[in-house]
Amino acid sequence: MSLLSSKKEQTVKNAQQSKLLSTQRYLQFAGVREDTLILKNGGLRAVLEVSSINFNLKSEEEQNAIIAGYQQLLNALDFPLQILVRSRKLDIDQYLGDLRRKMKKLENQLLKNQMAEYIEYIQKLVEYTDIMEKRFFVVVPINPPRAEKKSLISKFFSYINPDDTVLEILQRRKEFRHLKKLLEERVEVVQTAIENCSLSAQKLSTEKIIELFYQVYNPQMARTQKLKDLSNFSMVTGPEENLVEEA
Repeated sequence: MSLLSSKKEQTVKNAQQSKLLSTQRYLQFAGVREDTLILKNGGLRAVLEVSSINFNLKSEEEQNAIIAGYQQLLNALDFPLQILVRSRKLDIDQYLGDLRRKMKKLENQLLKNQMAEYIEYIQKLVEYTDIMEKRFFVVVPINPPRAEKKSLISKFFSYINPDDTVLEILQRRKEFRHLKKLLEERVEVVQTAIENCSLSAQKLSTEKIIELFYQVYNPQMARTQKLKDLSNFSMVTGPEENLVEEA
């Protein structure tokens, strides 16, 4: 009976892995490297996280200045931008973990009890009420000429047959340095224009981009299984991970 159960579990795991690999084939990005998202068509994307302000609380003069700054941002662009607003349930696990570590160091029992009650109160508050947090992103793109010249028919066939070839992977790597330099110039333009709107824009690192995609594609798992330190980590999908990276 245990042997049959073991075989059944292995079959389920193989099916889940096969489904995951099948899903990965249809993702439009090939990997993340050097704080840059790399698409399968050779295009690069920089992701900026932008701060927020309460526009309604600003004075009329401040509101006019922000609107003028936004107009300047639009006028300064000669390339498209993608603005992403992401809403999700507030995650305070790290905050509560910090509180618990501080509580253990307390010697005063009264303070310990008060902090324990506070932790329990905050935990229940978030659990029973939908407290949402919003994060704002601006995606700065650049594409190689070969991607922009694609016809609708070739784009359609690339969607239904998303597998990478070795030639396409090598071509992406050959274009990477040149495109990344042009992308950084665009990022500087966007960051300066955003700062003129009384906002700040921080370019996401490789680690933060991976974390963002992990949370988007695995919302339930991301709540219980946190990512560990991903510094100096590159993410690639498909056959590209089996190739040795060029110097």
